[in-house]
Amino acid sequence: MATTTNSSNTSAGCGCQPKAAPHFPDQVTGMYILARALKNVGIENVYGLVGIPITEAAYLIQGQGIRFVGFRHEQQAGMAAATEGFLTKKPGVLMTVSSLGFMNGLTATANATVNCYPMIQISGASDPTMVDMNMGTYEQLDQFNTAKPVVKAAFRCSHAKDIPAAVSRAYRAAVSGRPGGVYIDMTTPALGEIMDRDEAEKLFYESVDMYSPVAPNAESVDRAVQVLTSAKRPAILLGKGAAYAQVDDKIKTLIEKYNIPYLPMSMAKGLMPDAGPLSALSCRSTVMEKADVVMVIGARLNWMLSFGRGKWNPDMKFIQLDVDPEEMDVNVPIAAPVVGDMGLALDAILAKMDGAKMSADPAWVSSLQAEAKEKNAKFAARLDATKGLMPMHHWTALGVIKPIIEANPDIILINEGANTLDDTRDAIDMTIPRHRVDCATWAIMGMGMGSAIGAAVATGKSVVAIEGDSAFGFSGMDFSTACRFGLPLTVVIFNNGGIYNGIGVPMDKTTDPAPTTLDIHARYDKLGEAFGAQTYYVQTPDELRAALTESIASKKPCLIDVQLAADSGKESGHIGYLNPAPIQNITV
Repeated sequence: MATTTNSSNTSAGCGCQPKAAPHFPDQVTGMYILARALKNVGIENVYGLVGIPITEAAYLIQGQGIRFVGFRHEQQAGMAAATEGFLTKKPGVLMTVSSLGFMNGLTATANATVNCYPMIQISGASDPTMVDMNMGTYEQLDQFNTAKPVVKAAFRCSHAKDIPAAVSRAYRAAVSGRPGGVYIDMTTPALGEIMDRDEAEKLFYESVDMYSPVAPNAESVDRAVQVLTSAKRPAILLGKGAAYAQVDDKIKTLIEKYNIPYLPMSMAKGLMPDAGPLSALSCRSTVMEKADVVMVIGARLNWMLSFGRGKWNPDMKFIQLDVDPEEMDVNVPIAAPVVGDMGLALDAILAKMDGAKMSADPAWVSSLQAEAKEKNAKFAARLDATKGLMPMHHWTALGVIKPIIEANPDIILINEGANTLDDTRDAIDMTIPRHRVDCATWAIMGMGMGSAIGAAVATGKSVVAIEGDSAFGFSGMDFSTACRFGLPLTVVIFNNGGIYNGIGVPMDKTTDPAPTTLDIHARYDKLGEAFGAQTYYVQTPDELRAALTESIASKKPCLIDVQLAADSGKESGHIGYLNPAPIQNITV
């Protein structure tokens, strides 16, 4: 086969000649104004997938020195933006095309709103005058009104002059109060509108106090301190909002100075060491049943906490610190609501408690420590008992992974699946805050690759994503994005051949697989190989240990396909109780 070599000063034969366009140095388009507006508010990364009408806008964004991370699917780009928002407290930005591209991205923006991550979705949109008249224009959809019910705020730019204000207001809305997803409908007329450069420059301004912290009132602080100091069996419950707030030292002072046991939710792991002397991580049920006062910091008493009822001590008094007053008295009465910025609230509580004495029963902490020691020993024995299982089970693999991750505490751990999520959360102790990201409050699958890429881009740190085979299927194609950008990301796939496991039995005589069955013989490592990653197919603990150690050290995109037994795992992991009970016998 003949080959040709292109010289550096010609694009002949490469199919990538510059688009012919008139150049007017004294004029700019709305696309340029959008790029400048993002730069103006300090946006450093934009995640997205280009197409009509945003392709040139993405190039102009790059031209402003903003990193444009192009994905294969808008949902994953949105998950990346949301994860950046959680880790940095600055809005992650998603950019999508119109119609279904917008809808794909909106799933991630809605997820950001529920999970309280600051995020902005900017979507190209059809001319609203044509949409309003139902004229059947290209990719026609009333995106603005479609987005409004599932986002924190929404703006529509019909003119280029509106763009800087929309970007600034979206940023402020995303980070203020309870963080969430914000949508900007960037119409095609606005993107294509031409303005004189001098007039366009007048549109930009410096936004000040984008986040204005509001202090709680003194009476609420007094009440919270009185309830806490009078407790016989106090505990502190840490939610992802506490991790997001980045007030780590204040939380540490409150816990350690007053000797209060703490219980972290999954994304608050590492805010205080999971294995610390005051950690009640292994004593969750005991805290729920016996504590008489629990201070809830940045968490919601929702389904993840049994709505504050059920297993909870019926005489429990809750103190709740939250930025949103509407969160108070949801599901159960809150004895001491403290509404305001987390940092200011903790400052006020610590100042009020200075010199105060706790009334805690001296046996409370020691009893929890004794219980934790016993349960931790049983857990260690469980891992030890499974280390020789072949084919490997979840616990076999995690027995190998646990010491490696814990020996590299600055790695950010992304975790997704059912059994894979639950078992990894229980197995691996975290010691640094904001180093574990999972599906959080909404508990949805399909955030893995997006969140892993967002974490790597936003922080520059090494990332390990531990994925179930089913969970990886939602987003696996975007592992190619990590490869294109050369990110320090290792993906570990637990393949047990199914959703939950690979042993489902069809209820009818059919050659079709059961609804939960995937492919126990799938070779996910071949997918990574296709994109140039270093890949491994492992069947034994020793192979897994060597592969993970080598992958982390490489700081390159790596994929490890971990072969598990088909019967490893159960339906819905640790939350199978949420399934309706069938009358018929069903093998899942």
